[in-house]
Amino acid sequence: MYLLSNVSDLGRILSDMYHKAPHGKQVAKIHLFGVKYADVIMRNNLSVKEIVSVSGINPSYATEVSKGIKLSEFVIPRDLTT
Repeated sequence: MYLLSNVSDLGRILSDMYHKAPHGKQVAKIHLFGVKYADVIMRNNLSVKEIVSVSGINPSYATEVSKGIKLSEFVIPRDLTT
């Protein structure tokens, strides 16, 4: 299994999740990204700002990714597809 551990891969995934999200659900998908990839981001000491920058979405969404990372301590995502 391929392990994600770099900013480029995660930026691409975040971009896909954001752009494929149903209208009105984009921010929820950003939170889900943070929940789903929190372990990878923290384990590899990756910059959330860099991931968001590479994704091409609005830089202010770094805050939303960080919220998802914090939520990862308390939730388990039901939808594990991107």
